[in-house]
Amino acid sequence: MTYPSSYRPALRRARLPLHATLAALTLAACSQPAPEPADTEGEADPQVAFMANLSQHCGQAFAGQLVSTDEADADIASQPLVMHVASCAPDQIRIPFHVGDDRSRTWVITDTGTGLQLKHDHRHEDGSEDAVTQYGGDTAEPGSATRQEFPVDAESIALFEREGLAASVTNVWAMEVDDTVFAYELRRPAGENERFFRVEFDLTTPVETPPPAWGSE
Repeated sequence: MTYPSSYRPALRRARLPLHATLAALTLAACSQPAPEPADTEGEADPQVAFMANLSQHCGQAFAGQLVSTDEADADIASQPLVMHVASCAPDQIRIPFHVGDDRSRTWVITDTGTGLQLKHDHRHEDGSEDAVTQYGGDTAEPGSATRQEFPVDAESIALFEREGLAASVTNVWAMEVDDTVFAYELRRPAGENERFFRVEFDLTTPVETPPPAWGSE
C-alpha cells in the first residue's frame, strides 16, 4: 500500500496524547475563524485520527459477522459475534471480542508516541492468562484515519515459535473503522501457511452491552 510522502514525518514527531490533541482542536475551532484549506504538510496525524475514530464509539457494543471463508473458522462463523469498545484511555483503547459465550479475547490498541501497537489479550474464564497471549505487532507505516496495519513483532514471533505456532510468524493484522463498519483482519502471505480472517461489525446499530471480558471484572 502506498501513502503520501507527506504522512511519513508524522511518526517521527513527538505527538500530543489523544485527549490533548482533541482538546486543542476543539479550542481552536471555537476561538478562530475557519482557516484556509491546509496543504498536506499540515494534515493531522492519521494515527491520532484513527484512535479518535475508535474512541467516539467508547462504551458501545456492535454485532458482527465473519466475511472470510477459511474452513478453520467455521466454528466462529456459526456463533454470535460482538465487539465492545470497553475502555478508552488517552493512549489506549481496549475492545473485547466475544464469540458466543467465549469472552477470552480482547484487542488492545496503544498509541506509543511513535506509532500504534496492537496486542491480543487472551484469558481463561478464571481471569488467568492463556499460554498464547499479549501477541501482536506495531505499525510500520502511518496508515490512514480509517485503516491501520500491524505486522507481527519479534516478541510475538518468539512466542509463536516457542508454542509450536510457526505458521503465525508472518502474520499481519489490520483494523478498519469508518462511519458504518469496524473490521478486524488477519492475513498471511500466499503459500503453505496462507491465511485470511476478517470480521466486520455494523456501527450503525449498537447492541446490548455484553458482560466484561474474562479477567477484566
